[in-house]
Amino acid sequence: MSRQVFLYDPPDRFVAGTVGLPGRRIFFLQASAAGRTTSVVLEKTQVEALAERIDELLDEVVRRTGGNAPVPAVAPAELADTAPLDTPVEEEFRVGTMALAWDGEHERMVVEAQALVELAADTEEDLAEAEERLLKDEANGPPMLRVRLTGTMARAFAKRALEVVNAGRPPCPLCSLPLDPEGHVCPRQNGYRRGA
Repeated sequence: MSRQVFLYDPPDRFVAGTVGLPGRRIFFLQASAAGRTTSVVLEKTQVEALAERIDELLDEVVRRTGGNAPVPAVAPAELADTAPLDTPVEEEFRVGTMALAWDGEHERMVVEAQALVELAADTEEDLAEAEERLLKDEANGPPMLRVRLTGTMARAFAKRALEVVNAGRPPCPLCSLPLDPEGHVCPRQNGYRRGA
């Protein structure tokens, strides 16, 4: 079976969002254009890492081009997207690996999110060999979401993604662990003292 690639070049909308209550949220990347929408599930840490790497890559593009690339230093306020995910939110796949690149010729950020693949192997050598085969097999690899964004759209995506990550449960003022709506057992409140 050939690889399924969900290509958005460019998307009308590309956002990170969540479904569920804080502490039980499911994180999604969602791309939409021309009446079709693709939603993929990923971990909170993946969303955060993606947003941070996009900002870092865009900063590097600005630095290397001496500020001549069409990349704003910050996300333009008029592109702020605070709307919820488009519904129905139907998971295409769970993200395993992600890749970022800057296409200098077309001045576009390329974001790729590839489906998580379970590899069976008896030894670490077999596992490394299976991973290498998978990476080389472009035609028959796992499903992939590929999105091509302008520098402005990429900045707006990164800003929203970091806001979504930070909109979860507030931290405990004593221990900094997340506070749950139903209560919090704080290690700083149970008499335990470090180094005592």
